[in-house]
Amino acid sequence: MWLPLLGLVLGIVLGLFTEFRIPTEYSNYLSIAILAALDTLFGGIRAQLQNIYDELVFVSGFFFNILLAASLAFLGVHLGVDLYLVAMFAFGVRLFQNIAVIRRILISKWSLSREKLKKN
Repeated sequence: MWLPLLGLVLGIVLGLFTEFRIPTEYSNYLSIAILAALDTLFGGIRAQLQNIYDELVFVSGFFFNILLAASLAFLGVHLGVDLYLVAMFAFGVRLFQNIAVIRRILISKWSLSREKLKKN
């Protein structure tokens, strides 16, 4: 579970301290790829907390989600339709669902540990 978080922190640090700029033509692709990556990251955290984490599922989901999202955006550009918004909506909804489940799991674990302390 620490490896995805390390990659996220490393990416943020590199982004803040380098002069690398993305051309504006690719901003839709990048934004949807970042959202897909965050969705996968929080899905992995959720799976780890539920004890169902599988590394192969995580890695394949990470690349598949990014590829699918970029493909939708690319297709939308060529059709003249903003299909990237569909992917943004879908990944956004899943991201918030994963965060809500993570929050519930952490609150449940915290409540159980508090009850154990009261019993002792």
